Amino acid sequence: MQPQLKVGHNIVLAYRNLFVNRLAYTVQSPAPHPESGRHYYFRPRKKDHDDQSVPLSLDTLRRHLEGGITIGLYAINPKTQRCRWVAIDADYENAIEDLLKLQWELRQDGIEAALEKSRRGGHLWIFAEKPLLARDCRVYIYNLAARLKVPVKGAGLAEGIEVFPRQDQLSADGFGNALRAPLGIHQANRKRYWFYGADYSFEQQIAYLSRLRKITESEMAAFVQGLEMPPEFAPPRIEVARVHPPSNGLYREFRILDYVTVRRKMARNYWTQCPSCALQGRDKSGDNLAISIADPRKYRCWAGCSREMIRSAVGRPIQQRAAR
Repeated sequence: MQPQLKVGHNIVLAYRNLFVNRLAYTVQSPAPHPESGRHYYFRPRKKDHDDQSVPLSLDTLRRHLEGGITIGLYAINPKTQRCRWVAIDADYENAIEDLLKLQWELRQDGIEAALEKSRRGGHLWIFAEKPLLARDCRVYIYNLAARLKVPVKGAGLAEGIEVFPRQDQLSADGFGNALRAPLGIHQANRKRYWFYGADYSFEQQIAYLSRLRKITESEMAAFVQGLEMPPEFAPPRIEVARVHPPSNGLYREFRILDYVTVRRKMARNYWTQCPSCALQGRDKSGDNLAISIADPRKYRCWAGCSREMIRSAVGRPIQQRAAR
């Protein structure tokens, strides 16, 4: 087990400036799910206000760095459709070799990328001087991967790199895909993973990351001029089944099983793809949504989508009662 380290206020501030682009975040469960064995992430909610998320704070960042909790960060801010960083996740055999190849090629464009260890491979991080359009970042990285023949997960391949942000843009209330925030403890094995290139202390790691040359908006514009997303990487169009209302025009009681296809049964639940995740290009494995077999009115997305998001995704938004 890793010893708990104390983190000073200046380190937390510098960490926030490098990695935080919005105040939404997720928390990794310290205990594995009893049925799947996975340490799922969830968005923390305010007590007595389940529809309100807890905003990210400096104290939460400190607790993450000190190992008290493990958080995930979102790349895209939906207010601007921009991201402060791009991360390339690779966790397959020879993944580090592909990340080093990408790192070297990025350096030829004048981009200094930081390589972080991970449980099964690594993450390659690119930082922006000011937040960049998510679409431009994705077009640039996917074209780079195609040129280097680096495998991309989901493009007909079961294994390959994953690029964060995972979407070109989000809806106003969208979240996208969170990625485990660096330099914390992974709950699955209680280990801390550091960046290559600096000594294993927060002071040295943050100083190294802060020194890296950040990509500018004009540079990114030049990189993507004339480029489009390679067709083999274009996300598939996802259709979500919808049930038509009865002929009298009145909706009957909402039933989630009318809108999804059950993938498997395990213990007390059905498991399937979450409709809200699907519309955001997430849940490729199709097992984020758990539905109680005994009472299908009870369902939960283990990636953090709320009931409101799931209902909206299938075209049956929860009706708000008018104030009296």
